[in-house]
Amino acid sequence: MPIRTDDGNIEVHMGPSEVGAPDELRRPIVDFIKGANRSLDIAVQELDDREIALAIVEASRKPKMRVRIVLEADYLTVKKAVEDPWTPSGSNEHNREIHDALLRSAIYVRSDFNPKIFHQKFIVRDGSAVLTGSTNFTTTGVTKNLNHLIIVKSRKIANIYKKEFKEIAQGHFGALNEGHDPAPPEVTVSGIPIRVVFSPDHSPKMEIMKRMLKAQNRVDFAIFTFSKSSGIDDAMIALKDQIELRGVLDSAQGNQKWAATRPVRNAGADLRLVRKKGKLGKLHHKLMVIDDRVLVGGSFNYTGPANKLNDENVIILGDLKSASATSRAQQRRLATYARTVSTTIMARRCRVSRPPTPRHQPERHSGAFIKDQHVANRTRLDHHWT
Repeated sequence: MPIRTDDGNIEVHMGPSEVGAPDELRRPIVDFIKGANRSLDIAVQELDDREIALAIVEASRKPKMRVRIVLEADYLTVKKAVEDPWTPSGSNEHNREIHDALLRSAIYVRSDFNPKIFHQKFIVRDGSAVLTGSTNFTTTGVTKNLNHLIIVKSRKIANIYKKEFKEIAQGHFGALNEGHDPAPPEVTVSGIPIRVVFSPDHSPKMEIMKRMLKAQNRVDFAIFTFSKSSGIDDAMIALKDQIELRGVLDSAQGNQKWAATRPVRNAGADLRLVRKKGKLGKLHHKLMVIDDRVLVGGSFNYTGPANKLNDENVIILGDLKSASATSRAQQRRLATYARTVSTTIMARRCRVSRPPTPRHQPERHSGAFIKDQHVANRTRLDHHWT
């Protein structure tokens, strides 16, 4: 079961259950979409899951409903021109089928204008709730890759993402962003301070590093792509003699020449690598937990391009300075849940990081040479992750 605040206004889902993680991912996305009554603004890199697409189509048929979607264009085109363009075929054809079904449903669908990578993953519902996290709306993303979702029911948080979506729909984002908006204000929901930042406007890496440098005891992280260009590895090295560092990376990414694996491991971090095996695709989180009190999530990989070029969001739940005992308890509940699942991944699905023989692959716009694709129940996790 996902973890929630007492009033249910914040939820954290760690999945997918298909590979032994505690929570489903597809179902909360579908349910969130079905719960819309007036509007859905969806910004996501890739959509290929038919059940999620069907939920969007059904929602669009409600009276006076407005649905708008922006997708990454790279997943709608072909790598090589097909001989007969009038016959459905070629790479990404399934994505185009869904794209065409959305258009035939009179849904507003646009592909991004960003020459780099449109890497967002969020939904704004009825101007009052937001779903975000690390997963794309793909079958692989919600059933095979280790990912998280964060749902926040708050008009103030929804307004922050709604403004970002408006800029995206106008083409003002990523490398084409015109001007720089001030960072959104901190918002308190269920007694928990929440900070949202977007790249490239607000330099998410600086926000993450500032939080890390306030740590007193430990920093835990689970990151799909962590490169030396991010600068976040420098902050970890600076903290090496002060706190405990524990992390888990995707093996295919962590063994790249540009990866931060070596310097972070050499700084004394307990660092593990997750390999693709069985039903598991990859570790796809972009997750950090600080002192079991602050949870950092969203779409942002720890790379220089993600900070400077891509369109990304980071959501930070909690603040180490919170004075209220109730607030501290709520923060700890969310953060500890995420950290416990991360720790279980380390224990059951990983090997200890050794000095790799680096494979040289280009650090592309997302900081990944592989494009994004598609704890509560320890006994269950132990069964699946052995």
